[in-house]
Amino acid sequence: MAQTDLVIFDCDGVLIDSEVISARMLVAELAGHGVDINLEYVARYFLGRSYPVVIQQIRDEFGVLLPEGFEADYRDRLLAAFRADLRIMPGVRDVIGALGADYALATSSSPARLAQSLALVGLDDVFTGRVTTAAEVQRGKPAPDLFLRSAEKAGVAPGRCLVIEDSLAGVRAARAAGMEVWRFTGGSHLAGIDLAAPKDARADRVFASFAEFFHLAPGLRRENGDHGEG
Repeated sequence: MAQTDLVIFDCDGVLIDSEVISARMLVAELAGHGVDINLEYVARYFLGRSYPVVIQQIRDEFGVLLPEGFEADYRDRLLAAFRADLRIMPGVRDVIGALGADYALATSSSPARLAQSLALVGLDDVFTGRVTTAAEVQRGKPAPDLFLRSAEKAGVAPGRCLVIEDSLAGVRAARAAGMEVWRFTGGSHLAGIDLAAPKDARADRVFASFAEFFHLAPGLRRENGDHGEG
């Protein structure tokens, strides 16, 4: 493993177990507009992508132009579902608390949705001043821009960054940025789904629990590091 000075976490599906909530709701919402997809389709084509990219995919593949108010209604219902069911990913707070390297967050989520999500699970203070969103770059994943911007803000060379991602688009983006990338497969949205990745989206390592993190990279644990709370 190369020297790692910055660990960049994706948010949805990595820090928070949110993707299963948003995926199920999106499948249901789109069905009402004649778009028939399932969770595996969402995992393969939508994970890690920004909302405008998802909408363009629906338009191109299904020929469906969603009504003007669709996004706002979907986001309102999604936030209500998050308030009821959103959970932090087990073990991730402990990992962050014991890291010996710097860390950051890079996400395709909007700044508003990200702020709400982090506050709901109590991670807002943990990432103060460490966040990069798709609003800061011209091209979203799988382009490398988001991760390159995160590294630039931290003053760390891409080759010294480790990205933790769950989506194929995110893995592709990290690889394009010249960064090491691990794929986290422990989110509820990936349960029972074929996790085989095409050659261009294969991560350097794959892990399903944050309890494995320091077993895979013991050198990233801070000496005598204090763990965060559960």
